Amino acid sequence: MTIPSPAGPENEGPQNAAPQNAAPQNAAPRNEGPRPVAPRPVAPRPAVPRSGGSGGPGGGPARALQRVTASALGPYQSAVVRIGFAATYLFFLLRELPNRHELYGPDSPWHWDLARQLTNGNEAFSVLMWTDSTVWFEAVYALTLLSAAALLLGWRTRTMSVLFMVGVLSVQNRSIFMGDGGDNVVHLMAIYLVLTRCAQVWSLDARRAARNAQRAAAGLPPLRDIVGPALWVLLGPVLVVATVMGGLGGTWWLPALLWTIWLSAAAWWAVNRYLPHGEPRTLLDVLANLAHNATLAVIMAEVCLIYATAGWYKIQGSRWQDGTALYYPLNLDYFTPWPALSDILGASGLMVMVLTYGTVIVQVAFPFTLFNRRVKNVLLVAMICEHAGIALLLGLPFFSMAMIAADAVFLPTAFLVWLGARATIGRRRLLSGLPGRSRTPEPGAFGPAHGPAHPPEAGSVKDGRGGTEEPRLQGGGGGHTLVG
Repeated sequence: MTIPSPAGPENEGPQNAAPQNAAPQNAAPRNEGPRPVAPRPVAPRPAVPRSGGSGGPGGGPARALQRVTASALGPYQSAVVRIGFAATYLFFLLRELPNRHELYGPDSPWHWDLARQLTNGNEAFSVLMWTDSTVWFEAVYALTLLSAAALLLGWRTRTMSVLFMVGVLSVQNRSIFMGDGGDNVVHLMAIYLVLTRCAQVWSLDARRAARNAQRAAAGLPPLRDIVGPALWVLLGPVLVVATVMGGLGGTWWLPALLWTIWLSAAAWWAVNRYLPHGEPRTLLDVLANLAHNATLAVIMAEVCLIYATAGWYKIQGSRWQDGTALYYPLNLDYFTPWPALSDILGASGLMVMVLTYGTVIVQVAFPFTLFNRRVKNVLLVAMICEHAGIALLLGLPFFSMAMIAADAVFLPTAFLVWLGARATIGRRRLLSGLPGRSRTPEPGAFGPAHGPAHPPEAGSVKDGRGGTEEPRLQGGGGGHTLVG
């Protein structure tokens, strides 16, 4: 439909007749086309900077604030850190299973009374100090084993991360002189993992969230969760009794952390049940993302600090200065699980000097290469190879595993995605070869709710306006709370 212009129907086309009172000499010929109309001059408008744009003041900080509040950064890196440290301590506890009583139990040379005096002096936390019962020690050791295995698989990650932290602190603080540098790293990372959303990918929590998203897309209610509330109800009285009896150590931050997590679990459950798409849910997501991203930055800074201090302290040593530092541990019986290999390496003075200087250079230079992706990746590979060599040549596998797990926070996302895809293909091939297993991949495979193997269209949820929105993991970020 054509809408006539306000000037009247005579202006609708070029072949309209001229007005009757017009002079004949002024009438345009019929075969003449329309006359070009000169464009009206338009006054230039003043440039108004857009808020949050690239040219506007504060655009960069606004975008950065939106990024750190809208999502939990580094989902693959945090998942690798979770898997790495859980596997490290799980394998350590399994290896020391025959020696657990001598290391941390009732038969330890550092007996319970001495440990009690030490923890009272340094205000350290250890549930093994609640009683010297052998049954209690066995229960705590078994609980630490199970929590490490569950954290490795990403099952009820928030709950298991808290129990893993409690187990690590309890076992290590029971006999503090049994640890080394790797144990110190595990000690710190066990605390940091509690504050991260480290189950967004490569976890059973992500698999459960993907299945709930598929059910929501099909118009079905989510699966009923009984385990989460049961864990919350079970752990609540334990926390109350421990607080009243003064069994949470002498520091303020540990009781505050445990109570905050336990109470926030109830808040997450109530919001997910009654206001799943409201502003309180958004606020909880923002707070959880801020805690995750800040903790991830602390982990990165911690790794840089470890390497920087280790490298600069090495520079001050005379054996590191003359390039012979590596020769001495290669000739100690305690650090030579493969004597023949150590002898071959120690017999080459050039190789000893190159490895000695290379270790110092890599450790000192790594924090300064974080802003250059290519150089950082090269040094990262060198450090991982260095720790693998320490595990092989010096017989320190758990120290090396802990440091490699800490280094994984700097791994490129593209490499981790590729590694996860290769692992998924290998797992499917392995399972398809088993009798009674279908070769068709099951829905909601072990992985993220949305990832390279799961397009957003497959698990999106219809919103109230007919569009789609990204499904939220129950409890926030893949098992974010005790009830999710």
